Amino acid sequence: MDFDRLTQVMRKLAIEAGEKIMEIYDGPDFDVRAKSDDSPVTAADEAADALISDGLRAAFPEMPLVTEEQSDSHGQSVSTFLIVDPLDGTKEFVQRRGDFTVNIALVEDGQPTRGVVYAPAKGRLFYTDASGVSVEEQGPFDADTPGATAPIKVSTPDAALRVVASKSHRDAATDDYIGKYEVADMKSAGSSLKFCLVATGEADIYPRLGRTMEWDTAAGHAVLGGAGGKVVRFDDHTVLGYGKPGFENPFFIAYAPGVDLAKP
Repeated sequence: MDFDRLTQVMRKLAIEAGEKIMEIYDGPDFDVRAKSDDSPVTAADEAADALISDGLRAAFPEMPLVTEEQSDSHGQSVSTFLIVDPLDGTKEFVQRRGDFTVNIALVEDGQPTRGVVYAPAKGRLFYTDASGVSVEEQGPFDADTPGATAPIKVSTPDAALRVVASKSHRDAATDDYIGKYEVADMKSAGSSLKFCLVATGEADIYPRLGRTMEWDTAAGHAVLGGAGGKVVRFDDHTVLGYGKPGFENPFFIAYAPGVDLAKP
């Protein structure tokens, strides 16, 4: 894989998809439909997916592609592949809360190694550079011309932790687990932004005790990994792997390595 080209293509496609999403977000009311799993989908999801998947297939025709909005891609058995969630946080999008992201990642041998997370309504863009180091680019963003970037790095946590949890999927089990820690600060965020808040050191730990799919997490996982963070299974603290049957994740914990993880 040409990582320089991959970084350029993923960044460009994420920004272009974000522009399409924001046209719909800032426009008049849009239709919201329910998919077979009752999750919402909008024209923004579909427009962003078409743009990204067409761009990736043109640039990397030999690389398997898994994308949320194309169910025929979900039956593949692959360990090295590109994976896309064109609009993560559709509920946040529908409610116009801004916490939604465009996510594109490369998984190699079951681990996300490169990724981009773009939050167009928040004006934040995170990605791994060609060497695998994670950076945040400063806006305004131009699809064809990268702006100034700064490396990001996970925190060195204090005894009392800064916790980030899901805005739309918080439950009693999550609160019970968080209660095992001394907590200095608690914040909620939508979509894969939670991984990025840990990656930048704005939070120390993100536990997820709920259903997610690999396209929800791969890009954020890659960004966090490139910033020195880790993502492990909730049950046994082994590394969260990718290319699982159906691309469904178990519960997991994303964290800065200085956190002493509590047992489930």
